[in-house]
Amino acid sequence: MSLLRSIIAIGAIAFAAPVLAQETRSFTDDAGRIVEIPADPQRIASLQDLSITIPLIELGVHPVASHGRTTETGEGFIRSSKVLTGVDFDNSDIAFVGNLPVDIEAVAATEPDLIITTPWQTAPVEQLEAIAPTIVLDDTVRGDFGMYEALAEITGTTDTLAILEGRYDSQIEQIRRLIDTGSISVNVIQGVNGEVLSWHTYGGLGRVLRDAGFAFPERVDAIPEGEFARMSAEALPELDADFLFVTYRTDALETPEDAFGHLEQVLPNFCDFLHACRENQMIVMPREEASASSYYALGVMAYTVISHISGRRFEPLAE
Repeated sequence: MSLLRSIIAIGAIAFAAPVLAQETRSFTDDAGRIVEIPADPQRIASLQDLSITIPLIELGVHPVASHGRTTETGEGFIRSSKVLTGVDFDNSDIAFVGNLPVDIEAVAATEPDLIITTPWQTAPVEQLEAIAPTIVLDDTVRGDFGMYEALAEITGTTDTLAILEGRYDSQIEQIRRLIDTGSISVNVIQGVNGEVLSWHTYGGLGRVLRDAGFAFPERVDAIPEGEFARMSAEALPELDADFLFVTYRTDALETPEDAFGHLEQVLPNFCDFLHACRENQMIVMPREEASASSYYALGVMAYTVISHISGRRFEPLAE
């Protein structure tokens, strides 16, 4: 038996008693596995930062361990969490257990009573379940906010989720009260490696725009929900709208000028071909907040939309 397997086996034996002592219940995960999990888990190891760790923190549940990313100097961080929740490895008791794959020994050392992973995580479920009950949640199937529903049900925080959802509903009502959304077209585009990308629904920003009732270009509505399309420069006029949103990567130390620079790589002097740009109706914002699927991000996006569009005189795109 290898050293790693020995450690896992010893850890499984060491942690078996407290896990078995807990009240358990059956849970069918997204891999079709029926898993006995703690009825009230207290020590969750999250193996995906964006789709599991951040929702858990927003629901008021701090995991004992989390997957994360590393800086150029090798320091671990929970992607976008400082901006979205204020919590990261350097200011909490959450242990950094690696990226892809996570460090199995590091996970075992945190003594979790439940491990939640995703299909993206390359650490074998067979090794993880030797440490603690392990469930697989697939955000590509559930959707980003479907993950919140599953995690709230697992952790007994459905009341907290209801408060977050109620706050968001109020924010959408505020947008609709202040803006005649149905009469205004919007879109989110991004220049990447000489191509223009457009999404049916771009993260939290896209959900706010869709839920508020804004119109989108036909070319964008034709993109299947949950997907995006890569297009050439010739498609730019079909992606135009009254207001265009573009983003830049704050995690890569980009600035708004970089967002326009990426579009210049798609088509030099692109602004001449886009009504929204010619009329100064392009809205540039940080990608971390715009693309994130968290309730904090939804609120930021809702008030960003209100501040940029509500009461503003603008030149409509000619049909």
